Amino acid sequence: MRKQRIVYTSPLDALIAVAKRLSLYESQHSMDSEEFFDRYSKGQLADEVAFVEWANDYRHFLVLRQDVEKLLQNVA
Repeated sequence: MRKQRIVYTSPLDALIAVAKRLSLYESQHSMDSEEFFDRYSKGQLADEVAFVEWANDYRHFLVLRQDVEKLLQNVA
């Protein structure tokens, strides 16, 4: 599989894009990302490509959310 690099203009743009991808995974698998990640981390789900990508997107989402929260704290 070919890796793709996407460049966003702001952390908020990146957060929105990742959140949209997470929403698609959640709809396809009828499970929210937090529950998925908990089960995946415990080894309760297979290491299929879609799950690996979902887990990576969720990790990325958590980091981006934290970054945006820090930026908002500095503005307030």
